[in-house]
Amino acid sequence: MLVKKGGKTLAAALRGDFFSTAMPHLNRKKARKKKKKESARTALVQKESDRRISHFEEIVQRDCFFRFIARSKDFLSRQPEHVLLLDDAGKLHRELGFPRGRKVSRFASRHPLLLQIYRHSDGKSWLGLTETMEDLLKEEAEIMDSTESVRVSAVRKLLMMSKDRRIPLSKLHHCRHLFGLPEDFRDRVSKYPNFFKIAIDPADGRRILELVEWDCRLAVSALEKDFISDEDRVRRTFQFPLRHGKALCLSEEDERMMIMANTFPLISPYSDGWRHDLWTLEAEKYRVGVIHEFLTLTLEKRASIHHIVEFKEELSLTKHMYQMLLKQPRAFYLAGTEMNWVVFLKEGYNQDGSLVEDDPLVKFNEKLRRLAMMTKIETGDGTSEECFQGKS
Repeated sequence: MLVKKGGKTLAAALRGDFFSTAMPHLNRKKARKKKKKESARTALVQKESDRRISHFEEIVQRDCFFRFIARSKDFLSRQPEHVLLLDDAGKLHRELGFPRGRKVSRFASRHPLLLQIYRHSDGKSWLGLTETMEDLLKEEAEIMDSTESVRVSAVRKLLMMSKDRRIPLSKLHHCRHLFGLPEDFRDRVSKYPNFFKIAIDPADGRRILELVEWDCRLAVSALEKDFISDEDRVRRTFQFPLRHGKALCLSEEDERMMIMANTFPLISPYSDGWRHDLWTLEAEKYRVGVIHEFLTLTLEKRASIHHIVEFKEELSLTKHMYQMLLKQPRAFYLAGTEMNWVVFLKEGYNQDGSLVEDDPLVKFNEKLRRLAMMTKIETGDGTSEECFQGKS
């Protein structure tokens, strides 16, 4: 028997050559499909479905759906006669809140009660606001005027929380919807010289809003007020586990008491807590307290990561804020994706997802969303008329 080098017989070697040349598909190994790693853009913050709170997740999805109508309302209200050439509107996808490459007319047609597209006598198509939306703008302006003192107090508290008691006006304007501030808030601050002072940053020429006078009555956080009325609830809300050796031999009850003793009080967000060493427990308590108080000042007791990062420098926050908030599931809920997540203040919401406090501007926004979803106008006799686009 002829034996080939390597221990194989000649016949076996010949068979191998035949199958590898004449029938190569029989000799191939099945390639394993590599599982794609989920990107932060699509990966959900809450991995396990049983831990997701549906009404919070739905709010995030709802805000995405209404982004176009919210931004279009703001942008068009600043234009002369509240109209915009349709050709120009198609280039302003960022300002109007629709995806790049899509037609603005497609999004406008979803909201016929609020937006309309019409052809002018010059033959050009224009995007404009309906009479219903014009009435809504007037209603919104009245609400802004009636709630001005509340918004002023919120901004004062923000300044008192900030490291240097100053915040660029551009940041407040960019996040104005978060706190319910009017479009012209930067001009309104001049009415309150006892509270605010505007300075110019020599580095970049930006206008900076500075705190004029410290108010001890405002320098009390929502947590401190709650602690007085319900100490046990506040202690249970936050978790700061202590690391200790097994040599202590603590019972379950003793360990619980020790953790509770170390949990509160949190470092007041109105203190100089930013001076603590970065990775100490005190520094983490301070940052948790800052985020909690920040959310209480927002209109709807929630904020996106992009809004929070806007004040990262002023509020002495770190890039590890995501992990820090995940460790406090009783106080905060993170919804959305890892790249675009939103943090909710859980105590600000009822079990059904409605807000505990009904701000007039919150009710206005609910009305705006309701009209945005309607395609018909209810008439006085109980019938409805089809809403149509067009302007004579």
